[in-house]
Amino acid sequence: MITGSAATNFIPSVSAPVNRIIPSSLVDGPGNRVAIFLQGCGFACKYCHNPETIHLCCHCGTCVGVCPTHALTAEEGTVRWDPALCCGCDQCIQACPHSSSPKTRYMTPNQVLEEIKKPLAFARGITTSGGECTLHSHFLAQLFAKVHELGKSAFIDTNGQVPLRDLPWLMEETDKAMLDIKSMDEKEHRMLTGSSMDLVLDNLDYLLEEDKLFEIRTVVIPGYLDNAHTVDAASRIIARVPSVRYKLIRFRNWGVRGELADQVSPSMDLMETLACIARSNGVEDIVII
Repeated sequence: MITGSAATNFIPSVSAPVNRIIPSSLVDGPGNRVAIFLQGCGFACKYCHNPETIHLCCHCGTCVGVCPTHALTAEEGTVRWDPALCCGCDQCIQACPHSSSPKTRYMTPNQVLEEIKKPLAFARGITTSGGECTLHSHFLAQLFAKVHELGKSAFIDTNGQVPLRDLPWLMEETDKAMLDIKSMDEKEHRMLTGSSMDLVLDNLDYLLEEDKLFEIRTVVIPGYLDNAHTVDAASRIIARVPSVRYKLIRFRNWGVRGELADQVSPSMDLMETLACIARSNGVEDIVII
């Protein structure tokens, strides 16, 4: 897992581990966008629905034997993936004991741009996510600069674990950010993610100060988190900037492992109640998904 010093030790690089690219997304920012998911995350969220993006592949080879189309091979201690043979069943991801994926590709900004060139022509811009995309800040800055040359926008979707105010090279090229607010209670946040919420709140303040915040996002889990407290506290902070959207996300157990694998989704009545709390605090743009 990329944690601790790795989350603040930014080493310039010309490539980054790309987990997958979605050519068209309507839920990752304004309009139609190309979504790019990078590998590696310093949080260990109990409700993560993309756990295969958390760790880098350690080439243990466990996945090779379960691939039904022989798209995975182990060569000299390295697991190699042949996309031409892959059927997309994801049995390799389910078998991985390390919350990783053998299908991650190290790509340069130019390689990513070449791959997304056609869908980007019909999109408003790109959004990078993860994992935690800001762990690869120099890669993002180079990619965003190239996207801007094409007249498109560049957004980041971040969990706030990396100090954005210390990344001027990235933030200068970032149009807007979407920030996860998982909890507004320190004890609950540590229980849920394994990390403190202090840096997340500092990033929230910074993004508001710099007019870089497009939306905040909160996943609602009934009976497990104090959802009302989080929505109330977070909405009071963002209400001072009317353009900021609050996206309330119904928990779904798709891809979730561990103790929340069988957790039920919240009712729409609960979601509407939480939306009313945010609205009463002055938030004008609220979306429930």
